[in-house]
Amino acid sequence: MKVAYLTNQYPKTSHTFVRREIAGLEEAGLEVERISVRAVDEPLVDEGDRAERDRTRVLLARGVLGLVPATLATCACQPLRTLRALCTAIAMGWNSPRGLMRHLAYLAEACVLLRLVSQLRIEHVHAHFSTNPADVALLCRELGGPPFSFTAHGTADLGSAAVESLPIKIEKACFAIAVCEDGRRKLLQRAPRGHEHKVHVVRCGVDRRFLAAEASRVPGEPRLVCVARLSPEKGLGVLLRAAFLLAQEGLDFEISVLGDGPERKPLEVLASALRLSGRVRFEGWKSGAEVHAHILAARALVLASLSEGLPVVIMEALALRRPVIATTVGGIAELVVPGECGWLVPPGSVRELAAAMREALTRPAAELEAMGSRGALRVAAAHDASAQARRMARLFRASRLGQASARLAPSV
Repeated sequence: MKVAYLTNQYPKTSHTFVRREIAGLEEAGLEVERISVRAVDEPLVDEGDRAERDRTRVLLARGVLGLVPATLATCACQPLRTLRALCTAIAMGWNSPRGLMRHLAYLAEACVLLRLVSQLRIEHVHAHFSTNPADVALLCRELGGPPFSFTAHGTADLGSAAVESLPIKIEKACFAIAVCEDGRRKLLQRAPRGHEHKVHVVRCGVDRRFLAAEASRVPGEPRLVCVARLSPEKGLGVLLRAAFLLAQEGLDFEISVLGDGPERKPLEVLASALRLSGRVRFEGWKSGAEVHAHILAARALVLASLSEGLPVVIMEALALRRPVIATTVGGIAELVVPGECGWLVPPGSVRELAAAMREALTRPAAELEAMGSRGALRVAAAHDASAQARRMARLFRASRLGQASARLAPSV
């Protein structure tokens, strides 16, 4: 079976879970074409991401003007289907905060996608994220393209303008994927009556490199690591203020922040104002191997997210047997059990986050190693990337047979 994976920008450093899922599908016998709406606009530090970039086709490779020929050709060759797709785009965009013109642009992108999937003989299009990739896939289907499905993750999908059009996307899709039970509940709240059976859970996973990692000793150095895109929903300001409280106590520590994004400069200014420049280091994006090394060099991973789905880096840290400090948002509590493999604190709570960080910095290494080992067992049971990709492959094959509504065994 030949499927296309459609994303807004692929590959991105923070989206290694898509790369792992594609690898798992290919391992399961599917042929996968990578399609990105836009070219990646950030440096790629990981060799695997650079290889994926070379394999990815870009809808807007010729810019906005490149949409015109495909749009005119589709209108001329399929006027009735174009009219139907136009009505759908207007219905989706009329009450959307993203606006009508944005959705008309999605229709033009769908015309380019239609030509591409026809040339490649694609049998199914899967959109990662329920935002504009799912819009484009849906409109391509309305134009006569292949069946489609989508994965909704968290902040970008279920806490944004995208929720306004989720009902029609679920209705038109063969199936809709959530990456955790919290996401599944949110999708079910938006599913039209009679379409609830289309919603499934396929979890993001970690590959064998993490699952097969040998246990390593927790370092004695008082070091924590944070791996996150530097954007408002990640709560890095809360993390810095919690670090400030610990510094005021005279506690010795350092925090490595791996990631980049629009908030980097303001966060560096805040860290300087809080006199944390010698304690908090902003490292930028790192390759997968470098992230692996930074996690192993820390006593725990810390995330202060204000909004989230279920971050893959939590799975990676636990698989490497490092406990996790995180917030009670999205599906995080489905994996991180307080006292067993980490700490959970309310989002935005500076003092409670500081208290959890203090414990991770001062507890005996043996206790942290035991917590990490319990976390690794939880990850191996529920977040094996190959096992989750096989689950996705079954959905694709069922959709080809017209059995997308067939129920799968629930994921662990």
